[in-house]
Amino acid sequence: MTDFKILAVSGSLRKNSFNTAALRAMQELAPAGVTIELAEIGDLPLYDDDVREQGYPATVQRFRAQVAAADAVILATPEYNYSVSAPLKNAIDWASRAPAQPFGGKPVAILSAATGPMGGVRAQYHLRHMLVSTNSHVLNAPQIMITGAGSKFDAEGRFTDQAGRDLMVQMIDELVKWARRLKA
Repeated sequence: MTDFKILAVSGSLRKNSFNTAALRAMQELAPAGVTIELAEIGDLPLYDDDVREQGYPATVQRFRAQVAAADAVILATPEYNYSVSAPLKNAIDWASRAPAQPFGGKPVAILSAATGPMGGVRAQYHLRHMLVSTNSHVLNAPQIMITGAGSKFDAEGRFTDQAGRDLMVQMIDELVKWARRLKA
């Protein structure tokens, strides 16, 4: 496999976030030739179009450049009030503005981790809906919703669920294939 760069974005700013830990698991599971870089979105200011009209802040420029440079993106979101987290929505809002919004035509995979029995399915639904407006190409399968996340990560934050790890490997593989089909 030739070099393939995935940008991973966690919608959780929590130090011991299950979503960030899931993305770290994907980093360790990535095959040779695939790199997964974790994006920082906690330093992005709240979206304000008056600020954008004056020029993108440096942290926003950095994030937009990371999205643009990636061959694909993985978004991980917790579920807050039946929807995506505010930090993830904010990052997408900043990145989705003209000129040259970097999510346009970008292959995107989605996962979620939550302590409840639904694993963030409602947040994923909202995220898919949001990504229509960015003209992203969302991978339909596999879908990863880590339910009961508190019992699937060890004390060091390592994802221990083997079936989930297998799905992560499959998601990376399918995302790379999807991105290559879109480029052809």
